[in-house]
Amino acid sequence: MTTFYRRLPKFDYVAPGSIEEAWKLMAGERGVDYDLFAGGTDVLPKLKRRQAPAPKVLIDLKRIGGLDEIHYDDRRGLVIGALATVHAVTRSPLIRERFPVLAMAAERIAATQIQHRATVVGNLCNAAPSADTASALLALEAEVRCASAAGERTLALRDFFRGPLQNALEAGEIVTEILVPRESAGAKSAYLKLCPRGRMDLAVVGVAAVLFARDGLCQDVRIGLGAVAPTPIRAAKAESALRGAELTEANIARAASAAVDESRPRDSIRGSAAYRRAMVGVLVARAIDQCLGRSCACQ
Repeated sequence: MTTFYRRLPKFDYVAPGSIEEAWKLMAGERGVDYDLFAGGTDVLPKLKRRQAPAPKVLIDLKRIGGLDEIHYDDRRGLVIGALATVHAVTRSPLIRERFPVLAMAAERIAATQIQHRATVVGNLCNAAPSADTASALLALEAEVRCASAAGERTLALRDFFRGPLQNALEAGEIVTEILVPRESAGAKSAYLKLCPRGRMDLAVVGVAAVLFARDGLCQDVRIGLGAVAPTPIRAAKAESALRGAELTEANIARAASAAVDESRPRDSIRGSAAYRRAMVGVLVARAIDQCLGRSCACQ
């Protein structure tokens, strides 16, 4: 299928130098119809393809200082600023050591050039069911902090996704940071993405797993699924099937089957719903095996 790109439609472009200035633009007369962007890797192609109506004003957040930081402390855990790029997350020694599933997922996003421009917060705000970092951050029980001129609020990431390409941001709000609680010692994790062109394509199925095991027993497990429901989801039934159980092949297969039952994929040009359901079972089992240090053929 050939995609014909057109020129961008007409809109006003503004690049505020502070978050307060951005709030004023969003609340003022010009901000009645606006779109926010940081990297622009989602919004600009959509505007070119006419997949979204052109806003009156496009507000570029890239020039706002202090929002690109990545840091960690024992009280708050990991904090990823709204302007931290995907590349910065993939290369952060802190994330690679303490939260490797997030680095794995970020590495699977598009080409290196895109990773230098795109942001992880933008990947979440776009709310695509296939967003790579979403399933990883769901498995990490992440939260997002939303701020407006009226104040701040923190949402669990599972409550942030409202539907395909729909998030829970209210008028005048900006996601300022992602919060990831610290992990217990000994956690193992994996992210597996099935797609025809590797990182250059959207996921047909994405699976993130975080596992805590001791003496052959599953102490805790968290599984995030992408591209198999209207939003990225946690596989709660699969987690319950494995939590507290011996990590045998039979129990892992039972958990994988539960994840299949929880998925609600649709047919698309990338794969049928039946194929995606089948692959959920395969990838969940492989992700758990990878957490246990067993070989995994799927990348």
